[in-house]
Amino acid sequence: MSNAQSKLEELQKRLFYTLFMLGVFRVASQVPTPGIDAASLKSFFANQQGGIFGSFNMFTGGALERFSVLALGIMPYITASIIFSLLQVSFPVLEEIRKEQDGHKKIQQWTRYATVLLCIIQGYGLAVGLENLKSPSGMPIVLDPGMGFRAMSVITLTAGTMFVMWLGERITEKGIGNGISLIIFAGIAAGIPGGMYDTVNLFKNGELTGPNLLVVGLIMVVSFWIIIFVEKAFRKIPVQYAKRVVNNRVFGGQSSHLPVKVNISGVMPPIFASALLGFPTTISSFVPEGSPIKMYVDTIQESLYPGRILYNVVFIGLIVFFCYFYAQIQFKTKDISESLKKNGGFIPGIRPGTRTAEFLDNVVARLTLVGSIYMSIICIMPAILFDYAKVPFYFGGTSLLILVGVAIDTMAQAESFLISERYNTQYKARGKYSGAGRRF
Repeated sequence: MSNAQSKLEELQKRLFYTLFMLGVFRVASQVPTPGIDAASLKSFFANQQGGIFGSFNMFTGGALERFSVLALGIMPYITASIIFSLLQVSFPVLEEIRKEQDGHKKIQQWTRYATVLLCIIQGYGLAVGLENLKSPSGMPIVLDPGMGFRAMSVITLTAGTMFVMWLGERITEKGIGNGISLIIFAGIAAGIPGGMYDTVNLFKNGELTGPNLLVVGLIMVVSFWIIIFVEKAFRKIPVQYAKRVVNNRVFGGQSSHLPVKVNISGVMPPIFASALLGFPTTISSFVPEGSPIKMYVDTIQESLYPGRILYNVVFIGLIVFFCYFYAQIQFKTKDISESLKKNGGFIPGIRPGTRTAEFLDNVVARLTLVGSIYMSIICIMPAILFDYAKVPFYFGGTSLLILVGVAIDTMAQAESFLISERYNTQYKARGKYSGAGRRF
């Protein structure tokens, strides 16, 4: 069997493994947490499309509206990752630990511990919040409220989130692509049939007119084209390699380019922003009824509903912040400039070393500005569509951005998986490379 064929079979196994794990995730999201009146909860969420609960329900693939064991989804893990990413920037000691041989594993383990703590806090807050909610008909959602229900909910939801985190890590390790992003992708994609069904019902009932439906479809097509165009766009920075002589052989003297994507941060900024916007809802559930600050907390929570002006402003601000923040993590200009210098590479007209890093910083800053503006416009589309066209939240810009972005990244990883083997085969055929134990 040729190496190319074996590599293709390995890729197929990784794809099947990924699909299997995503199937396990979808099955687990159907398992309910005890103590909930399913009918009352479903009727409550039927009136929450476009609201903050509808937003969280979208990311969990409908697990929240069923209050399943995966109701918290992967958001606590994402929030913990944000915290440790910020701590690494603020405290150089953590950055030095990450650069050690097993430093990444240590940071990952601490992130898991923080995830458990956040699950306990958010799970308790969600349980308390559900005890205070009622269906539109006035029926309570929780059948037997109290500490027993809260303890059961905390244990169940924490275990569910840790299970989802484990699934994501297994997909990253043995599957293809970023497991966390693919799980969010699967959750959003699972709601598309329901969203289409609701849209058809709105049209049949006369709540959604034909022109509005046509405009919505046109906006979706244009949004797909813009997202694909920007996600694949990049700037080519020319790189020249100096000639050098090694063992009477001449190396270098070639021209190449350094590709810098317009949207370096990918789909993570809106995911991070959505995770942080969930904190007011969690905090408000801890404030008891009759408290003097209850009114102020509820006012803040209501102001942060999708579609409100404050929500849009905060959401855009968080997206811009995380675009710049995540771009620095993904594209380390200092490390790239040092690598170019060690390999005899330089950017024409720019001195190697510090000046190269400064030049790359300026390029990344300008591209990130364009990427953050594009992402902000796409992500506030859910509020605009829901307020003016009355379409389901699943057709919003955030979900489209995640769906298209994750699909493009997954396809790129599959292509790079095969291209790497093709390059190795070409080098071996030319006699330039004969395995890890041989020299060039």
